[in-house]
Amino acid sequence: MIDERNDGWSFATARVAARFGACEVRGAPGVEHAGGGRGTLCGMAARCLTCHLHLFEPDALQSCRRCRRAAKDAPTEPCVQERLHGRVRAAAGGRIREELLAALRGGAPVRLWINGPSADLAGFHARLDELTEGAGPAGEAFAAAATVGMAVVEDGRWRFLVVLPGYGDGGRPVLARGPRDP
Repeated sequence: MIDERNDGWSFATARVAARFGACEVRGAPGVEHAGGGRGTLCGMAARCLTCHLHLFEPDALQSCRRCRRAAKDAPTEPCVQERLHGRVRAAAGGRIREELLAALRGGAPVRLWINGPSADLAGFHARLDELTEGAGPAGEAFAAAATVGMAVVEDGRWRFLVVLPGYGDGGRPVLARGPRDP
């Protein structure tokens, strides 16, 4: 598959609809509500809810009408590229960082963004042996913590690896890259 740049792509045009968890009011099955911070968008308290492991679908037949309206009126959210861009900006400066930031601003696909046990992510997903720049620091970042976040971005001939220490505890991301098809 060949990735082609979309010249009209921007963070502003790529914003996504707000997403909410699906839940039901205990004792009243069959109607799904959009879960918010302390309850549903229509005002049901969290203590009265059973949460589901899927997202609220505003257009589904079983969706609460008030939650449907509130979900559709909710402000849009940043796309995955914009969210990762914000995290990568905290990485140490250098050529890899600047090229990755430019790639994300251009809409480069984020092929993977997961959190989990460092050893598993390094062993199964990072492909450290294929990296040509920054592999050592990336390996050290995986070894330094029991759990990390990890993202993979592909742009042009490069495969960028972003190691995100500690689930947002303020640790600096570590960047590496290698050719897309070694």
